[in-house]
Amino acid sequence: MSCTFCAIVAGDEPADVVLDTPEVLAFLDTRPVFKGHVLVVPRVHIRDLVELPDDLVAPLFTAARSVAAAVPGALGAQGSFVAMNNTVSQSVPHLHVHVVPRTKGDGLRGFFWPRVKYASGEPSRYAACLRAELARG
Repeated sequence: MSCTFCAIVAGDEPADVVLDTPEVLAFLDTRPVFKGHVLVVPRVHIRDLVELPDDLVAPLFTAARSVAAAVPGALGAQGSFVAMNNTVSQSVPHLHVHVVPRTKGDGLRGFFWPRVKYASGEPSRYAACLRAELARG
């Protein structure tokens, strides 16, 4: 079975990477809820949270926490929404954590996730802002 996220991890598909560690890769979602929406994935193919081995729990969630901490400074957001689907509504069957920039009054309600589109060149700028904020740590 072909996996889009495995292809991104392997470098076979392009992505705007914001965090790259030996265990985890974080990159911009191509169909973001809001611009700057990041997906944090384990480098190895793991279908869902139930299959996540104990030795990857800390690296995955440490990376998600780091991205969530970087979002306000990098993007001017007031906070973030951090979520994970587990099989149901998981559009790519590869475990991933969503880190979505949030601002009070942004219109996100419940579990209806509207999607926005990036203009040409915007993804690389958003990714660069997030990488810079992550580097400041």
